[in-house]
Amino acid sequence: MLGYISQLITKTRVMAGVGVIKLLHDPTELITRAVQPVLWLCIFGEAMSQIRAIPTQGFTYLQFITPGVLTQSVTFVAIFYGLDIIMERDTGLLQKILVTPTPRLALVWGKMLSASVRGVSQAVVVLFLALILNIHLRVSFISIGGVLILIVLGASFFTGFSMIIASIVKTRERFMGIGQTITLPLFFASNAIYPISIMPSWLQAIANINPLSYMVDGIRALLVTGNLTRLSYDIVILIVATFIISLLSAYMYPKVVI
Repeated sequence: MLGYISQLITKTRVMAGVGVIKLLHDPTELITRAVQPVLWLCIFGEAMSQIRAIPTQGFTYLQFITPGVLTQSVTFVAIFYGLDIIMERDTGLLQKILVTPTPRLALVWGKMLSASVRGVSQAVVVLFLALILNIHLRVSFISIGGVLILIVLGASFFTGFSMIIASIVKTRERFMGIGQTITLPLFFASNAIYPISIMPSWLQAIANINPLSYMVDGIRALLVTGNLTRLSYDIVILIVATFIISLLSAYMYPKVVI
């Protein structure tokens, strides 16, 4: 048992390192993904802040939306991570990995961690934009540390989710279509750009089971409101959801090549 755990940790670290090296060699995706938060904050956020039609708990709309835009950026990067394993299968790399004694869970956790690194880089972009736009946020070692934890959990969950999708659809074209179909509904059916309280009851029910809502809620508490009473609850929900999705991903992972 101890040997398996040791191997699991080692192989997870190796797989995560491979993903980070790939990112360093080709950072163009991060540059292109940075366009979306710029549009949401600089155009949508600025426009909606002038209307003042959305209740934001006494904060400016730009303050309110910044955690949502940060979460959206992380999610959009993670949700398309399943495309990597389809490309690895097409090049024959995945088949070689699957015949090694590497635990399937290590393959999944490695992908999750490397996606988290990409998510952190997107968070840096959003926080830099917030600084430029003079959006007041609660920045401290504790708040940044908490945000990093939530980013890792959120990116890991949606990476696992994307890997399950990839194992079902198996082609890049179908994956891209489904990914585009899923990402925006996930974003709009959350508390990212408006409070859950103003949603119709059916949408509130969806938002309350949407992991993205818990990620936004935790980051908003850390960076904007300072009310940390629900933070531990948000983190526990994300931990449980991420662990369950990682087990499902590990089970589905080999099916990509079938």
